[in-house]
Amino acid sequence: MADIIQLLPDSIANQIAAGEVVQRPSSIVKELLENAIDAGATEIQLILKDAGKTLIQVVDNGKGMSETDARMCFERHATSKIRNTEDLFSIQTMGFRGEALASIAAVAKVDLITRTADKDIAINVRVEGTKVTRQEACQGPLGTSISIKNLFYNVPARRKFLKSDPTEYKHALDEFNRIVLSYPEIKFTLYHNNNNIMSLSAGNLRQRIVSVLGKSINDKLVPVEVDTDNLILSGFIGKPEASKKSRGDQYLFVNKRFIKSNYINHAIKAAYEDLIASDHTPVYFLFLEIDPTSIDVNVHPTKQEIKFEEERLIYNYIKVAVRHALGQYNITPVLDFSRENTFDHQKHNVQKRMDSGGYGMPEKSPLQKDNLKNWESIYEGMITIESDEDLPVRVPSSMPNDDGPLISTDSLSNRPYQIHNKYIINPIKSGFLIIDQKRATERIYYEEFMESVENQEVLTQKKLFPKPIELSSAKAETLRLMKNDLSCMGLEIEEFGKDDFIIHALPAGIGDNIDETVLIEELITQYEANIDMKLGLSESVAASVASKKAIRGGTSLSETEMHNIIDRLFACKIPYTNAYGNKTFITVEIDELKKRFNS
Repeated sequence: MADIIQLLPDSIANQIAAGEVVQRPSSIVKELLENAIDAGATEIQLILKDAGKTLIQVVDNGKGMSETDARMCFERHATSKIRNTEDLFSIQTMGFRGEALASIAAVAKVDLITRTADKDIAINVRVEGTKVTRQEACQGPLGTSISIKNLFYNVPARRKFLKSDPTEYKHALDEFNRIVLSYPEIKFTLYHNNNNIMSLSAGNLRQRIVSVLGKSINDKLVPVEVDTDNLILSGFIGKPEASKKSRGDQYLFVNKRFIKSNYINHAIKAAYEDLIASDHTPVYFLFLEIDPTSIDVNVHPTKQEIKFEEERLIYNYIKVAVRHALGQYNITPVLDFSRENTFDHQKHNVQKRMDSGGYGMPEKSPLQKDNLKNWESIYEGMITIESDEDLPVRVPSSMPNDDGPLISTDSLSNRPYQIHNKYIINPIKSGFLIIDQKRATERIYYEEFMESVENQEVLTQKKLFPKPIELSSAKAETLRLMKNDLSCMGLEIEEFGKDDFIIHALPAGIGDNIDETVLIEELITQYEANIDMKLGLSESVAASVASKKAIRGGTSLSETEMHNIIDRLFACKIPYTNAYGNKTFITVEIDELKKRFNS
């Protein structure tokens, strides 16, 4: 049998390696910025064109490279940052594998200009598909300028899988933000399609956070400072009111390296227990300094996952530190252990209406009056149906047609009831529905808004006193991409300065007391979250409008209002969930109740 195993050519081997290192333009942004930082730069420029697909250029004033190093840096596993095995387990630089530039050069056209302080002449090296096409002396400033052009030009299958420019730009911007927040002492500038997006002067961490995320976050930051024998934790956490439903503004740096850790994120969120809603996440910018030998950063190709030697210890340190910081600034609430009076009030109203014959009940006997005294104790022993776990429930896949209408037409049996001013109980032939009034009205308003968009009949509501809103540079750039589409949906927005905008009109019915800044930031967050899934902007706007108009939990409803919600919900095309995919109602079968009562 002939031999079939053979060594791959370097060009193919490098393209395979590039599949790990270079997944999209943002991967290159990260690698090049980290190289500039490792070179000791104090000023770094990032220049993008077409979200990095056409050009990614990083210019720094670092120490530069010699002629030999300028050529050697494109070889696989060539690095200046580690020398032996011990170095691999005590890494203190951003890069260390020596794979990035070789992998990048395998799938793009690279132009490198670099000069060291002891030379008057710079070196220019050009590489295309791992082949050096030029190496010559040239004029250039101290430091390094590296340009990556036409990414995946020689791998069309990879290039066609790149996302749209807004999506790729968002990912590149995410990497840029992580780097600039980690190194506030370095001056950074970002250009995109010849527009100056961000100019960040060197400063402290608070100044950098405000520069990146906008002035509105400044008064929502709480400092964290913990110095122990095992670790140092510093940075800022957000006050509870700064919490969000998305996890966008969560930054954790270990030895100045951005990482993602569900374990540590859980510790931070646990510190906010009882301070934020369960579906919200806290904002934080935390720096953990720890002995490099006690962590392993070489467990993932992107280096964004770290293995801790003392994971449980770190979890407890961080949770306690964050909780202490919240307490220091009088954010942790004083718990009120007094008994709520809601039930007593309801009991009084029920008894009063029964005494007056409001329900057509006969006059109570002395025995009935005695039994009422035990009402509270009976109530406390009851099982409250508030979640899917109390009773087996199901959401029907389709509305039944063969056995007649789902909702009974009998006027008495069809009477809906409201509990906790949050849920509507409506009897049906097979049992009863439990409807979430907020989610139900979200679905109703969502479909109504989408229909008006499709028919180009969106009504607008002019603002009598429009006020400017300030956004971070990143959010402002995203809003510019959205602005034309938003205008078709009733949001008239005018640019007013570099990162300032004025809202002149909103979709009708969204409310007079709405916070325009919060609305726009929510739309931007939804837009950024949805562009990967290619959901339309109109869906994001419709979902946000529906959420603002929806009837909140805690709102008391009349019987007519409840009937109206039920009728309109089941007239929707998709009544089962709201725009975010959450159930609008559940069905409790009468057979399940019989099983629970053994009847």
